[in-house]
Amino acid sequence: MTTTEMTSRVQVLGAAGDRFDEILTPAALDFLGRLAHAFADRYRGIHTERRRRALRLSSGSPLDFSLATSALRADPHWQVAPPAPGLTDRRVEITGPPERRMTVEALNSGAQVWLADFEDATSPTWENIIGGQLNLLDAIERRIDFTAPDGTEYRLGAQLATIVVRPRGWHLTEDHLLVDGRPVPASLVDFGLYFFHCAQRQIDAGSGPYFYLPKLENAYDARLWNDVFVLAQDLLGIPQGTIRATVLIETVTAAFEMEEILYELREHSAGLNAGRWDYLFSLIKIFAHRPDFSLPDRKRVTMTAPFLRAYTELLVRTCHKRGAHAIGGMTAQVPGHDAQAHEAALATVRLDKEREAEDGFDGTWVAHPGLVPFCREIFDSVLGGRPHQIDRTREDVDVSADALLAVRRTAGPPTEDGVRANIAVALRYFDAWLRGTGAVALDGLMEDAAAAEIARAQIWQWLRHGAVDRDTVLGLLDEELARLGAEYPWARIDEVREIFERNALARELPAFFTPDTYARHLVQRAGVTA
Repeated sequence: MTTTEMTSRVQVLGAAGDRFDEILTPAALDFLGRLAHAFADRYRGIHTERRRRALRLSSGSPLDFSLATSALRADPHWQVAPPAPGLTDRRVEITGPPERRMTVEALNSGAQVWLADFEDATSPTWENIIGGQLNLLDAIERRIDFTAPDGTEYRLGAQLATIVVRPRGWHLTEDHLLVDGRPVPASLVDFGLYFFHCAQRQIDAGSGPYFYLPKLENAYDARLWNDVFVLAQDLLGIPQGTIRATVLIETVTAAFEMEEILYELREHSAGLNAGRWDYLFSLIKIFAHRPDFSLPDRKRVTMTAPFLRAYTELLVRTCHKRGAHAIGGMTAQVPGHDAQAHEAALATVRLDKEREAEDGFDGTWVAHPGLVPFCREIFDSVLGGRPHQIDRTREDVDVSADALLAVRRTAGPPTEDGVRANIAVALRYFDAWLRGTGAVALDGLMEDAAAAEIARAQIWQWLRHGAVDRDTVLGLLDEELARLGAEYPWARIDEVREIFERNALARELPAFFTPDTYARHLVQRAGVTA
């Protein structure tokens, strides 16, 4: 049963839940409606331009640094805003969905920052989205706790991580909320509800409203976000520049506009992050039609690959040139019970984190609280008592467009194990996502939507270029579906197969699996209609 309410052009179609009225207040909905109404045309324009650019690139148009903004890149004088309170030292950041238990564990983890992730680590059920907002509000009010089924109690400690919220990307909508008869952009829902309820509370606590911005493709996306920030601060009477945002460079096109993105957000910028899994997905997606961009098994594509080294070194160089933090990539390993496997995993993590710290990154990401001390020790050894190493401007770095696109030096055919692994990861993630879980432990890694996106895009690309034949993929699909059903009798096998076939076996590669799957499964199951 759903309820329909109207406040300042906002219709709430989602079901009423426990305490949801604390988030969906008339004032909050009015604020959200103002944001959505103000940026509706530009939001639709972004989608149009993204489709046009994707067509141009797939048709062979070159990808290069823009001549139109060369003067901006050459100007040595402009800098981003100085670090905001709570964001000066970011040597370890933990990521995870804003579930109740994760909220407490992440804030207590010893990490400097917690990325509360409404995007890739959250299945966007109505309950998860509004429940996550409640958990953040409760955390800031220090009234959150959790008791596990085994009786373990989780309570907030004295030293807490700084909260940074990652809203969903511009490619997604929130179909449970309508403004002027249209679904509200999911980015504005996640940003707007948190900002309305928590911005002033965070300021009063000596911190501030901080965000991670996902899936940006160019500087125009950053300009839109900056304008959203300006209007939001004006509407609530909060001084301009209070908001700070770190941009995930997780699309190949954004890698060519890092300085432009920092410039557009300079009053509100908190730096850039190397979102490497989504970056790989973006590269596969953009150049899926080209055989020379066909990557081998995902586990064989490490951050030492030349094109990924170019990407990360350029990111550090760009950030430090402009006085911004450069935050490294995800450590997705989950500590296990097998001591030997655990030590091997830690050895891999150590090499990765040592490389990041030595390259000049100011911090890194982990997905599990157990890895916070381990990664902090590595960054401590390089940073010492300094909060960051922004003063290392890496003027030795000079990255060309060719270096960013030098994929052929890493290209290669997949193995059967690699094909099977991609199918298994995609199927298991799809099933968990349908059941409301967006972060899933699979084969010793905490996987989110980016893993499923890479997995299904690689299958599509390998089929396209004959690296694997369709009968082999269909045979492995049947086997892995049978294994999924045997392991989890409650798995939605038919739905999972449909999602895989539509997103990995179709004639054209969908840009993301999430929008269509959200509309077909999560929204329809909830019985939401406009």
